[in-house]
Amino acid sequence: MPEHRGRTYHQGRVAETLREEISAMMEGQLSDPRISFGYVSEVVLAPGGKSARIYVAVDGDSKDEADMLAGLEAARGYIRHQLLQSMGVRHVPELIFQVDHSEPVRARIDELLGRVERRNKQKVKQQEAEMPETGTPKAE
Repeated sequence: MPEHRGRTYHQGRVAETLREEISAMMEGQLSDPRISFGYVSEVVLAPGGKSARIYVAVDGDSKDEADMLAGLEAARGYIRHQLLQSMGVRHVPELIFQVDHSEPVRARIDELLGRVERRNKQKVKQQEAEMPETGTPKAE
């Protein structure tokens, strides 16, 4: 099957534009108090371009996440209308909002990898301390 580089490039540009525009709306245009302490982390456009999954990272607990999703769902029509006007396209994809849980998972993985790295360094130091120094002649 041939690779459609142009289509992939176009979908990437549309997804990035959606991310930027929705982020800007969340920062200033949407006055719903439930929509705060969050940002758009990623936009995944469906292959046909009919729908877009908007991943929103929320700073807070599960109640804040639920409030954010409820606020975004309530403002979905307004957001699509504003995107239609600002992007100048015929069709704006159907927006599906989801909470992005990848950041806490990524932080946990980084923490665990840091622990492993510290343990390995300690083991190397212990092995070096246990090994007798060898008298190697210096190069002159």
